[in-house]
Amino acid sequence: MLVTAKELMAEAMKGRYAIGAFNVENMEMVMAVLAAAEAQASPVIMQTTPATIRYAGVDYYYANVAAAAARSRIPVVMHLDHGDSFACAMSAYRAGYTSIMIDGSKLPLEENIALTRRVAEACHPGGVSVEGELGRVGGKEDDLEGGEDNPYTDPAEAKQFVEETGVDCLAVGVGTAHGVYKGIPRVNTELIAVIRDLVHIPLVLHGTSGVPDEQVRTAVRNGICKVNYATDLRIAFTRGVRDFLAENPEAFDPKLYCRRGMAEVQSYVEQKIAVCGSAGKA
Repeated sequence: MLVTAKELMAEAMKGRYAIGAFNVENMEMVMAVLAAAEAQASPVIMQTTPATIRYAGVDYYYANVAAAAARSRIPVVMHLDHGDSFACAMSAYRAGYTSIMIDGSKLPLEENIALTRRVAEACHPGGVSVEGELGRVGGKEDDLEGGEDNPYTDPAEAKQFVEETGVDCLAVGVGTAHGVYKGIPRVNTELIAVIRDLVHIPLVLHGTSGVPDEQVRTAVRNGICKVNYATDLRIAFTRGVRDFLAENPEAFDPKLYCRRGMAEVQSYVEQKIAVCGSAGKA
């Protein structure tokens, strides 16, 4: 069933666990993520970036996830990840997305507040939750450029941002990055706890592909309620397809090699749901 993020995140915050949020690039990844969530009896968030939406259209991706959710009793959120403009956010909102992220983190604080508040004011009357971002998540994924300046969220600014925007959850910069890490990442889990005590809303960890599981568990204990995974799902799906075609060079039926990719994604997502602690919460 398709639901909004607000209630799920409130329960996660109360129960000190997180909901896994997984970027889905095609129908097969949607099916694999839902199968993993069903196997773990866990709510799940499926999300698409603006670059993914531009590939096929917001209606295509919404239809895929809505169809999957309609077949299941598992709570499924359809989320816009890193919405890069008010127009992009409203496009997803009108299409039926049940959660919207507006990412104004590259803007000066006051401009980020103004943009995020505008999106929240538009979405809240329809019952759709809004995620904002303060601080920088570094690296590169799709056309997302995190930049190289200070990546950390200032706790005092976080408090101001939440109070003045009315967002339902906040993505924080705590040392993670999009894409593939060049070394072992170090998440500033102490900063997460400081921000949690000031803002009292669910916090979001971006750029989690490649972050050691124990760091993720600590981040969740310290206040993270939504954990984003993207790059590793792409790697898993591609690995499955490549392995199948290497073993079966004469194969030409996409259903056959995509099943291998789906199996790799499902296995990965099940593992990360367990790390987030949301298994059995659906």
